Amino acid sequence: MSDADPLVLKNVSLTLPSAAGPVEILRGLDVRVGKGERVALVGPSGSGKSSLIAVAAGLEQPSGGTVELFGQDLARLDEDGRARLRRGQISLVFQSFHLLPNMTAEENVAAPLEIAGARDATETARAWLERVGLAERARHYPHQLSGGEQQRVALARALAPRPALPFADEPTGNLDAVNAAHVTELMFDLVAETGAALVLVTHDEILAARADRAVRLRDGRVAQDGVGAA
Repeated sequence: MSDADPLVLKNVSLTLPSAAGPVEILRGLDVRVGKGERVALVGPSGSGKSSLIAVAAGLEQPSGGTVELFGQDLARLDEDGRARLRRGQISLVFQSFHLLPNMTAEENVAAPLEIAGARDATETARAWLERVGLAERARHYPHQLSGGEQQRVALARALAPRPALPFADEPTGNLDAVNAAHVTELMFDLVAETGAALVLVTHDEILAARADRAVRLRDGRVAQDGVGAA
């Protein structure tokens, strides 16, 4: 869309209400993700990793600071504007897959392409399922697939529109070691092929080490940022 970095967070804070009073989730975060850069967010549970993704993707509004996606300040956009900015530019992969249960693998992958108006959505979906090794499972429903297969479908669905900035939140968290390794290889290979940047939340230090840069969070703050920070 522009020459701007895909993601820039400046002094971002997030405070949410609770029964015990306001809780500071993010505290003055500064994070920048360059074009094609793969950044891992690491840190203990409760350090703010998933909240950072929600704020960065425009799904949660920060309490303070600035979030820029592709050079646009999200605070200057209404919800429709944020949705338009995300469409085709951002995708999300979660550890719980989030496949639509009443759709086949092929239909799950085709759905975001159809929403974006792609004329060849079904053909593209089939091609991506083949790339993740599931061509023969295209007509199967999620309940007929293993956890590893479901995550590969979710990965194909996220990357088929060729987003400039996919977010992955613990994408291997529900997988065994073999499937986790397979999904990891696929994710990094396909992201590199499309030239996308990647923001990856993980507690897996081996997975984090695959990234170009690791940002370690602690108590809602950036504790360390750089190669080898994991």
